[in-house]
Amino acid sequence: MTVAEAIRAAAETLASVSDTARLDAELLMAHALGLSRSDMLLRAMRDAAPAAFAVLVERRAEHEPVAYITGTAEFYGLALTVTPATLIPRGDSETLVEAALEHAGAAGRAVDLGTGTGALLLALLANRAGWHGAGIDASPGALAVAEGNAAGLGLAERSRWHVRDWHTPGWADDLGTFDLILCNPPYVEQDAALDRQVRDHEPASALFAGPEGLDDYRVLIPQLGKLFMPGAVAILEIGANQADAVSAIAAVAGFEAELRRDLAGRPRALILR
Repeated sequence: MTVAEAIRAAAETLASVSDTARLDAELLMAHALGLSRSDMLLRAMRDAAPAAFAVLVERRAEHEPVAYITGTAEFYGLALTVTPATLIPRGDSETLVEAALEHAGAAGRAVDLGTGTGALLLALLANRAGWHGAGIDASPGALAVAEGNAAGLGLAERSRWHVRDWHTPGWADDLGTFDLILCNPPYVEQDAALDRQVRDHEPASALFAGPEGLDDYRVLIPQLGKLFMPGAVAILEIGANQADAVSAIAAVAGFEAELRRDLAGRPRALILR
């Protein structure tokens, strides 16, 4: 079977699992070949399909995310390593990066709270050469991934990584203050109906935040002021139906909130001042 034939067959197999079955099959085949997807499509479609491809398709058919199978995901033009210790960065979160870049001058300090792969902080640093930053996460496994991503992108000297949990008193005492605070906290309702590839594979501690998905906002937002330099802003990702509730939490803590929507027009981030 050629590469092209194997991709077609895999796409049929994965159609009941994924809305992007053809793309999934192409990404898995490129990974099996050790090529970029574009190189594969240009040069390898008539080659013999590698035996390893079938195993990758079987894993995807069990709802394992493509990013965990290949070990990589793209975010804001960056190729990031991902593992089951981290959430898979999503394009919707690029809304936060766009807002951050609008507020970032030539130089400054940023912190990424609940950094996971380091995606938000690293996207900022990659686009602002005068900036430095820190990433925190309660998961040592996630921080190891973030630190590796920073090294791979040549950003290690401008970033620091700390195991911290904002539910623990004193977690921010020695971090200092920042011009930008970025955060994609857990915000999924505990009983939310999620796709199997998310619920069964991505880390629950980074997804769920109580019955309303608001528990982490209630803990974190009142603590943000201690991280603010004069004129700083915090940019938090929110669920599509959480803008009013999170804005109310922020108001009680003394913040004004500005809503940002993602490319699909859904509420996606709040900028707190």
